Amino acid sequence: MTETELITALRDADAVEFGEFELSHGGTSDYYVDKYRFETDPGCLSLIAQSFAARLDDETLAGVALGAVPLVAVTSVETGSPYVIARKEKKEYGTGNRIEGDFEDGEPVVVIEDIATTGKSALDAVEALREAGASVERVLVVVDREEGARETLAEADVELDALVTATELLADE
Repeated sequence: MTETELITALRDADAVEFGEFELSHGGTSDYYVDKYRFETDPGCLSLIAQSFAARLDDETLAGVALGAVPLVAVTSVETGSPYVIARKEKKEYGTGNRIEGDFEDGEPVVVIEDIATTGKSALDAVEALREAGASVERVLVVVDREEGARETLAEADVELDALVTATELLADE
């Protein structure tokens, strides 16, 4: 599976839109990468799982709720690796867990995320996992919008590993 094939699949799933969009961090952009388009397209989702699997060893996986849950689930099936889900905040009902699923104290965990812009949601997940005892040194994303996530994560000693960057995704568009 090549980067070009993944970019084609993302475009074919109509995951890249142009116009004026407000982003979750409050900024605006003239393009939008719609995670729901690529996460609900079985062919694209399969290619993403294969691409993630090629970059993983035997680490436990963690998906950021809610957006990365389909990605971490399909990657878990592809790799046979277990996964956990990092909630944005602790539940106020039921078990009250912020991290759903199990891992051993000190166990290496790789965070899987859909799109990285500022890196804040990925960093929040990393911090929650570390507080719960995981060893987190890497975040894998489908698309790095190249708007500061790499630097934000690096400050916390976390590597950002993107399947594609915005520059690559938007080339020739």
